[in-house]
Amino acid sequence: MQKIAFLGLGHMGTPMARRLLAAGHPLTVWNRTASKAAALGAAGAAVAGSPADAVRDAEVVVTMLTGPHALAAVTDAAVPALRPGTHWIDMSTVGPDAVRELAVRLGSAATLVDAPVLGSTDKAAAGELRILAGGAADGVLGVLAVLGEVVRTGPLGSGAALKLVANAAVVGGVALVAESLRLADALGLDDTVARGALAAGPLGGAVARAFAEGVHFGTGLALKDIELATAATRLPVLEAVREQYRTAGVPDADLSAAALRIRAGSTA
Repeated sequence: MQKIAFLGLGHMGTPMARRLLAAGHPLTVWNRTASKAAALGAAGAAVAGSPADAVRDAEVVVTMLTGPHALAAVTDAAVPALRPGTHWIDMSTVGPDAVRELAVRLGSAATLVDAPVLGSTDKAAAGELRILAGGAADGVLGVLAVLGEVVRTGPLGSGAALKLVANAAVVGGVALVAESLRLADALGLDDTVARGALAAGPLGGAVARAFAEGVHFGTGLALKDIELATAATRLPVLEAVREQYRTAGVPDADLSAAALRIRAGSTA
C-alpha cells in the first residue's frame, strides 16, 4: 500500500481521503482549516501541521483544492519536502493552464497526473466517481481505482480540460432548466407536468441535478469553473449563465439552491 498525503479536506476531499484510509493506505492529511482534519485523525490518519510535513514521507501526494491560487500556494510549500520518485495527483478543478503551471513548479521533483473528478459528495463517499486522468497515470491507477472509475483522457492537462467542458455543460444545463421552469410558471403550467416533460427529454440529467438532494457542489465553485471556461474562449451563453449564478447570491449553497433562485428570478 502506497503512503499517501492528502491535501485539501473540503466537501469532496474528506470523503475521498476517508476512502483511501479505509482501503488500507497509510494516510497523512492536511487542511488549511485544521479542524476539518480532526475526524480523519480520529479514524486513523496522521494529521500534519503543514503541506511540507504532510508530504515528507509520502509516495503519492493528492491535492483537492479550491482553485489555481490555492494549488500554487500549497505546491510551493510542499515541493522542498518531496521525496524522490513521488507521484503527485491533482484532483482539483483548476483548468489546463494551472496544471501546466503546476508541472513547472514540480519540475523533476514528482511525476504529475491531472485527475479531476465527475460526481458529487455522494459518489465520493461511495467510491463511484469518474476520474478524468491525464498524463502518466500508470503508477497511481491503484490509488485512483479506490475512488472510482478511471477514464484515461490523454496527455497531461487533458483531464483538467475535459473537466471544464463537463462542468460547463452541467452548470449551464441546470441554469437552463431553472429558466425553463420559470417560463412554465409564467405560463401557468403545473409544476409536476412541466418538470416531468423536461426530465423525459434531452435535459433529463440537468433536471435531476437541479433538484438533487444529499449532495454538494457549491455554487461559488461552479461559478469559478464557469469563469475558467469563459477565460479560455468566447462563450456567450456561458457568460450569461455566469451572471445568473453571480446574482443568485448563494455561493456556499449547493447548485440546486441557485437553481431555485434563478427560477424565482431572485437576485442577491
